[in-house]
Amino acid sequence: MHSSGEPVTDPISDRQDPTPVSQTGAALRRVLVVDDSKMQRRILSAQLSRSGYEVLEAGTAEEALEICTQIEPDFVLSDWMMPGMSGIEFCHKFRAMPREGYGYFILLTSKTEKNDVAEGLQSGADDFLAKPVNGDELRARLTAGERILTMEHAMKEKNRQLSSALGELQTLYDSIDRDLVEACKLQQSLVKERFRSFGNAQVSLTLRPSGHVGGDLVGFFPINIRRIGLYGIDVSGHGITSALMTARLAGYLSGTSPEQNIALIQTEFGFYDGRDPADLAAYLNTLVLEEMQTDSYFTLIYADVDLISGKVALVQAGHPHPAVLRADGSVEFLGDGGLPVGLIEGAQYETVTTKLAPGDRLFLGSDGITEAEPPRRPQIGEEGLAMLLKRLHLLRGPAFLDALYWELQRMTSENLSDDVSAVLFEFDGAKENVG
Repeated sequence: MHSSGEPVTDPISDRQDPTPVSQTGAALRRVLVVDDSKMQRRILSAQLSRSGYEVLEAGTAEEALEICTQIEPDFVLSDWMMPGMSGIEFCHKFRAMPREGYGYFILLTSKTEKNDVAEGLQSGADDFLAKPVNGDELRARLTAGERILTMEHAMKEKNRQLSSALGELQTLYDSIDRDLVEACKLQQSLVKERFRSFGNAQVSLTLRPSGHVGGDLVGFFPINIRRIGLYGIDVSGHGITSALMTARLAGYLSGTSPEQNIALIQTEFGFYDGRDPADLAAYLNTLVLEEMQTDSYFTLIYADVDLISGKVALVQAGHPHPAVLRADGSVEFLGDGGLPVGLIEGAQYETVTTKLAPGDRLFLGSDGITEAEPPRRPQIGEEGLAMLLKRLHLLRGPAFLDALYWELQRMTSENLSDDVSAVLFEFDGAKENVG
């Protein structure tokens, strides 16, 4: 191997051969000339050197392959017919070699038949030059190859930048994902108590967001010695904004700080009483519109339940209709709907009453249940919910709610797109002393 231009380091003996540069500082393109004719190699090398290329030479394809294992030429000019390995075979092996960049391969041949050209292209050649090689035509073919190599380099650089950007995005996503996992734990902690027995009655809660965090919230709190408040909330939208809104609302309906619970009113004797459900919804509506300054709104179901008499007073503000599963297995839906909270100024709400008999259950569920969609079928709706409640009536407490969620997953092929939350109150009869 030798060069017809300035002396270069032997690529076989020194793998660290630096990339040659021109007087302007730009990297020179390397061209490997492969021909068994020494004279032909010298002619081509002289033409290429004058055009500003660094030239490497090989007298056989085998020698050329050895060079290519040490240095990656940008261009290869290879004779087709050579002793030993032919140019076609060399092109096959050249294409199979691992490279950082693309190598432009030009076959030198006297063959002009279409079948010969097709064979060369199938072997991986990019272009052809007829022998004897015309200098102007050679420069034109190399210029065309330069455009390909320049585009390939630009594409690699863009891919590198894209890979770097994707890596940064993945790192950011992983960080956000970790934060959301923690946020999910915090949101679940808002429901501090999932089950409580009052002796003759019990309350069970379920909260299952469709993503890491959601906009649903359920809970209960004592109003006084014989009454409890039950509530379900569904904030518009999904994700972090909705989750933050639920956290804010959880503070307004706190079961641990009655002085901060806006559903409670302190009497002149220092005892707490419950605000009328319709008044509570109206108060929350004003609070959201005037103080929170947010575009979010929410649906609400709130029930004031007497643990001794079984009397229930409730308000439905855009939430799905509450259901009463009677002891005989029948299902009744209550309420007339009502406007969501935080949507329209001055919205009016209505308090609805009912009475639970021993064995009756009050079910307050979110629209993630009634609006669940089985494949190729309409939403479950109230009719489907009633069927589920009847089917599960032999179960009680958390087992009832877990089974309800599993049934929803089964019916929708585990494709629940909305948060699922519910409150289940089970009344077994009057109790004289409530703790």
